[in-house]
Amino acid sequence: MPESPRDPIVRTVPQPADMNGNGDIFGGWVLSQMDVAGGALAARVAKGRVATVAIAAMTFVQPIKVGDMVSIYGKVAKIGRTSITIDLETMVQRRHDAAEIQVTHGTFVFVAIDDDGRPRPVPQ
Repeated sequence: MPESPRDPIVRTVPQPADMNGNGDIFGGWVLSQMDVAGGALAARVAKGRVATVAIAAMTFVQPIKVGDMVSIYGKVAKIGRTSITIDLETMVQRRHDAAEIQVTHGTFVFVAIDDDGRPRPVPQ
């Protein structure tokens, strides 16, 4: 399968320290990577600081394994007065396999904040 035509927001490879007791990658690790990716996209849209206010939906489809190439893709789903909703999808390429497999998807909500941490309008 050829490379995906879209660019990931985050691309990384989990390490053994990121494993849970079952030998797969800890769910909290992938959540944090998705939060980083969503926050980067939301900050670009907000033209400034953002804070995560909710994970509106989250689905773990398949486990992530040590050595997988993890790519997180995102798109803006909705822009409110102060909030930005981002749909995120985590794909992996297993070792020695070019095919991408979806392992998680979720919807994260961010709020644009000012220097004092108070909500501010998202530029339209």
